[in-house]
Amino acid sequence: MFFETYKTELIQSVILIGILVIIRFMATLAITKIGKKSGINEARIQLINRYVTVTLVLIATLVETLILGVEFKDLALVFSSVFAVIGIGLFAIWSILSNITSGIIMFFNFPYKVGDKIEIHDKDFPIKAIIEDIGAFQLHLRLDDGDLVTYPNNLILQKPVTLLKKDAMENNHDDGHDAL
Repeated sequence: MFFETYKTELIQSVILIGILVIIRFMATLAITKIGKKSGINEARIQLINRYVTVTLVLIATLVETLILGVEFKDLALVFSSVFAVIGIGLFAIWSILSNITSGIIMFFNFPYKVGDKIEIHDKDFPIKAIIEDIGAFQLHLRLDDGDLVTYPNNLILQKPVTLLKKDAMENNHDDGHDAL
């Protein structure tokens, strides 16, 4: 009797899950292909895939509530209340969210990769370093003296950055005069 009563909703739910699985598969495939082509490490590819999966699950949950007959005005009330509370909490951690968002942007549009030597043109703290890791929140940069610097993702998108050629860095201390 349950299946007969909710037959339409069950069929729509199965279709929704099928569409969700197909979209997730296609998105994961595309992100992995873009990541491999760009030389991005596997951990970053998996991180972006998790973000996409969470987003798709949230969208599917919203659609499923509509399929089950919840009124849009009821959903609007719940979401406005939840987002008000979340918004107040997230205001306190906006910097973290900014770094996560920057990490996602850097995945798709960041010309540097792990192992590149870069120079960050910051008037207060200029940096010449090798990129050791690109995480969700920050870059790990290894300075010439061996020190490790973590640099926030949101700042790297705001500062001019130069990719230093490896042969230029090796000859950096050469002043052009031969020593006798």
